[in-house]
Amino acid sequence: YSPREGGLQSWLFQFSGSGEASLYPAQDTSPTCAGSIMSSLCVLPPECLLQPFTVPQRLMLGPGPSNVPARITAAGAQPILGHLHAETIEIMNQIKSGIQYAFQTQNRVTLAVSGPGHAAMECAIFNSLEHGESVLIAINGIWGERAAEIAERIGAKVNTLVTSAGGYFTNEEIEQALDKYRPVVFFLTHGESSTGVVHPIDGIGDLCHKYNCLFLVDSVAALGGTPICMDEQGIDIMYTGSQKVLNAPPGTAPISFSERACQKIFNRRTKPISYFLDMNLLANYWGCDDKPVRAYHHTGPVTSFYGLRESLAILAETGLENSWKRHKEVAEYFHKGLGEMGLKLFVQDKKARLPTVTTIVAPPGYDWREITGYIMKTYNMEISGGLGPSAGMVLRVGLMGCNSSKANVDKVLEALADALKHCHKSRV
Repeated sequence: YSPREGGLQSWLFQFSGSGEASLYPAQDTSPTCAGSIMSSLCVLPPECLLQPFTVPQRLMLGPGPSNVPARITAAGAQPILGHLHAETIEIMNQIKSGIQYAFQTQNRVTLAVSGPGHAAMECAIFNSLEHGESVLIAINGIWGERAAEIAERIGAKVNTLVTSAGGYFTNEEIEQALDKYRPVVFFLTHGESSTGVVHPIDGIGDLCHKYNCLFLVDSVAALGGTPICMDEQGIDIMYTGSQKVLNAPPGTAPISFSERACQKIFNRRTKPISYFLDMNLLANYWGCDDKPVRAYHHTGPVTSFYGLRESLAILAETGLENSWKRHKEVAEYFHKGLGEMGLKLFVQDKKARLPTVTTIVAPPGYDWREITGYIMKTYNMEISGGLGPSAGMVLRVGLMGCNSSKANVDKVLEALADALKHCHKSRV
């Protein structure tokens, strides 16, 4: 220890040939870690963080996220509150009411998972299935594939009903599979954003209940943009995402469970594989279990709750039926314009075309990446290519929530026409 030199120092011993030792300070020029006794940092402040950053204004016409209206952005910028403050609990209660309206359900176990749509998918599967139980998953795009993988990871017995990209299943096909596999859960994607298909829902809930099976629906890309009524259509578990038609930032995922579903998930033999997504705990955290006190489970994304609450308020003010009608009319206007340009729609059956995400057959001779890149660079507009089974086959255009307008259709049609003029077309 050397008081004159400012504290602790490193010293070296040097031994002479006669065995005598000399002691002198080590000369260390390398950076050292900070603290009460060290003088400099090992890792310097990143230069990138010492500069301001700006985010471009971009028209988000891909399959999501969609643009966030100023009203929702402003809501999310309000002062932070504690996650169990009385005001936060009131906001959570309002969110529950808004989800019940959007889903058309009176389910008491209705809430928003803290996370993206994938978190809600895992929440639904983790809570409704136990190791070794049979599940039937309808696969007509990437989201059925993803659900099958998640179910397989928890040790469920996964059975699949598969059709080609752009297709869907008849009720007869579904009943045959239910009778064959006798699953405890049947998973179906309502709006398959990878292929642009909206799947018919009527009658499937009754079929599931006939075979003592829960009906689980992924409506991430469809909710608010096309009709679905959870209670009336016999859906037992349904979830969506905040960043599609609801136009809120990604990160919250509304979900709801019927009383039939609750009977199963609250009477499991084993605990769900995920603590974070355990509905026994989340139901209390969201005040769905009628207990007088909400116990701490996790620190909810309070400012994201503000945004979700505001997005649900906008949907309530607009009216579900008006929202469904607008999305349908705008999609049909878009489809007509594409046809006039000579572009083809990927989904052949008109009634199966998803109003929120349109899939266009990739123009022959063009590289879809060049088209989307040109539109991004020239128009500051996002459209995307395919995903999963539709990769390389389609262009995808999302018209969701505030982005669902004829004015935006005109913009994307102009951008597509320009891209086809300027992008390279192979003669092969």
